[in-house]
Amino acid sequence: MERERRMLTEAQLKEVAAIARKAGEAIMAIYDARDFAERIAVQAKGDNSPLTQADLTAHAIIEAELKQLTDKDLANLPQLSEESAVISWQERKQWTTYWLIDPLDGTKEFIKRNGEFTVNIALIHKGQPLAGVVYAPATQTMYTAAQGLGAYKNGAPIQARQDAHPKTLKVVGSRSHPAPDLQAYLDTLEQPYEIVAMGSSLKLCLVAESKAHLYPRFGPTSEWDTAAAHAIAIAAGATVTTTDGEPLTYNQKESLLNPYFIAK
Repeated sequence: MERERRMLTEAQLKEVAAIARKAGEAIMAIYDARDFAERIAVQAKGDNSPLTQADLTAHAIIEAELKQLTDKDLANLPQLSEESAVISWQERKQWTTYWLIDPLDGTKEFIKRNGEFTVNIALIHKGQPLAGVVYAPATQTMYTAAQGLGAYKNGAPIQARQDAHPKTLKVVGSRSHPAPDLQAYLDTLEQPYEIVAMGSSLKLCLVAESKAHLYPRFGPTSEWDTAAAHAIAIAAGATVTTTDGEPLTYNQKESLLNPYFIAK
């Protein structure tokens, strides 16, 4: 952006949330269709992860709608989406501020029809998630956050770490992507724990709203998988760091894969 941007206004955040909701409605039109099995037309992407028409439809909506935002500086920002991730590092490394999007996070959950999938839209500035929207269309649950505005679930404020001394740690883990390295980490915990299984970026949102105390991610994720919910988690008072204790950052290297991280 030409001018330094450090936060969104409440009205601007609501505009982005409305875009996520519109994409979610398009996803649900496919999800609720009687011929769902035929309409999803599952394909395999280069990394063997699934791709459906719902991913592509949501991507097209978000891409177009962000370009129509009222604030022209925001509308003209570059976009990096899971479904358009062919932008070269040579181009990306010039970006200071950009939109980072996962049109349908949790495609495996979408295919399984368990409702644990989301639309993710994040605003990244200098490697940090400045604002984020995570919308779970199957339950019509909207998480929003922006620097200076706080974090919200369906318009109500949420806060992480509300239970500072739990007797049993609630550790959120992936429903569809179990990680062999996770157990080694869990064995180092000094108090009892229970696993809370969840799909998509909702895992980070559970930490943000104190429904989980810990989310250790020892499996592969891409930057678009985490950015929006990362913004929500930190706005709610959680931390999201690499296993070395450094903040999780975005667009700082050629690879779009995240390192292992821990949210709490």
